Amino acid sequence: MAKALLGHVNSDARTTSVLAVENRRLRRRVEDLESLVLRLQADNDRLAAAVRDDRLAAEGLQPV
Repeated sequence: MAKALLGHVNSDARTTSVLAVENRRLRRRVEDLESLVLRLQADNDRLAAAVRDDRLAAEGLQPV
C-alpha cells in the first residue's frame, strides 16, 4: 500500500517549479485583489460621506 501511495506522488522537479510559479502568480493576484478591495472601501467611504453631507446640507444642518 505504501508503495502505491508513494508511486502516486510525483516528485518531478519540473512539477515543483511549475507549482512554484503558479503559487507566485496566485499570491500576486491575491495582493492585487486586496489592494483593489482597500481602494474600493476608501471610495465607498468617501462617497457615503458626500451623500451624508449633501443630505445634511439639504436639511439646513452643518456636517460634522
